[in-house]
Amino acid sequence: GCNGLVSPNSISWNETIKLFRGGMPLRRHWAHFRYYECSFTGSEAVDYLHELLRRNYNFGPEVTRYQTLQLLRKFLKAHVVEDIKGRHGTEDFVDNGHLYRFPTSSPLKSFPTRPLLRDSSDLPRLIRWDDYEELPQRENIAPLKSSVMTSDLWNKRHSVAIGDVNECKLIRRKEITPKQVDHIWKTMTVAHLQSVLGLQSLDGVLNPAHVNGKHIVHNVFSVNKTGIVVLENKAEDMPYWVASAMKCLANWPNGNESKQPLYPGFERDVLRTVADYFQRLKEPLLTFHLYEVFVNILSLLHEQQEAAEALQVSCLLLPPPNRRRLQLLMRLMARVCQNPHLPPLNDAIATRTLMVQMFSHCVLGSVDEMDLDELLATKLVIFMMEHHNTIFQVPSKLRCQVEEHLSHLKRVQIKYAGSETDFSASPAFCKQISRVECEERTVIGTQTPLQALLEGLIADKELPAKDKRKRLKQFQRSYPEVYRSRFPTEESKAAVVPEKTPRLKPHLMFFNLKKPFQPFQRSWSFRA
Repeated sequence: GCNGLVSPNSISWNETIKLFRGGMPLRRHWAHFRYYECSFTGSEAVDYLHELLRRNYNFGPEVTRYQTLQLLRKFLKAHVVEDIKGRHGTEDFVDNGHLYRFPTSSPLKSFPTRPLLRDSSDLPRLIRWDDYEELPQRENIAPLKSSVMTSDLWNKRHSVAIGDVNECKLIRRKEITPKQVDHIWKTMTVAHLQSVLGLQSLDGVLNPAHVNGKHIVHNVFSVNKTGIVVLENKAEDMPYWVASAMKCLANWPNGNESKQPLYPGFERDVLRTVADYFQRLKEPLLTFHLYEVFVNILSLLHEQQEAAEALQVSCLLLPPPNRRRLQLLMRLMARVCQNPHLPPLNDAIATRTLMVQMFSHCVLGSVDEMDLDELLATKLVIFMMEHHNTIFQVPSKLRCQVEEHLSHLKRVQIKYAGSETDFSASPAFCKQISRVECEERTVIGTQTPLQALLEGLIADKELPAKDKRKRLKQFQRSYPEVYRSRFPTEESKAAVVPEKTPRLKPHLMFFNLKKPFQPFQRSWSFRA
């Protein structure tokens, strides 16, 4: 609809139904001693839909006849088709001469739409400079020597005398906690994913509540030299016998560490052992929560670099055990397909097709029965297998953004409006105080350098009296408390600040160039 965006997966489901209904040849068939108009056999449906899917870009030539049959069984269960007696849902679609037809009611599945544009409130908020948390009191710690600014530097930076700067701000940060680091990685990873996918909102695609920042940090930093995730809890890892079987196939013929006797078909039994383990997992490796995320990536597969980056970010969201299993499985599939020394693993199916067909549903799957997950998984798994060395790398752009943000938060900054210099690296001893006390100390703490600035302004003999008075007035307007403490009375000001010399008007003065100056006599008068 024009008011929202619909999941790409729903479009694929509905479009496939429309293409199938619109193109499937219908004719008269004889069965049960009568003719049935506008019908088709199970085998005719499998033939037509299989060719349709193979030619469709969303699925491609890797789609097998068995996968097509599985989709038709879903269609029957969802009442996209029915048998000639009107039965659906409980029957199983068969690839033979059994007759089927299309129902008269619309079989399209309705999907909720999501807004075209939303604010960023659905994304977790980043930690900012003004975030404040109570800190435990730190006792018995000697304060470090504070940085000292010379009067010249203070004048240059503060520029109070000429009115350039009115205030300064001291910003201090406590040490960043691991929980905050996790939150920052989560926030920036989710935002980066939204950008890479080209979406204006992740609503309907990913719920940020399902993203665990600790998983992301683990996937980034807890890896071995080849980039494979290392698990702290070994109980979460694959059983030893599965890992051994995978290593045996991946390094064939040199991977038989157990030195078991080889026999004809040994490699097929090893593969069946690995497949049984993955096919019995309760949830696909990419998880149900992230299903829509990876379905959205399918639309990027024609742009290899963009698709690879999207997969890099998305795979960081996986629980570490899932990411480790996925890494090892993709590496195994790639090596098996590229190993010329490995005997054929199936008499009828090519090794590459066999691997994809055997493991696709273990990688990507939907909790919804009315879905094209098996067909979509095929295309995605092929891409992941071919680019397994790239998609498990941490995106360099994301890593730089997070590191820069963390570096910024860890600094202690003194910021002056209009000043390019800061004292970020200056050591300081901080003790937590209340906000009210902080405001009071701010006034006291700034008076000492301001008093020095005022005294320097008063003692400056090279500054013309006119300019000195002007700058003192500006200082008085900016810092009345400091000014009042220095000049409590007009007399105290007059004692150190030159008074303004009164100027006589020209018509009240007379100069005799030949005689010394004398006051005018009262009897004289002049008119202008």
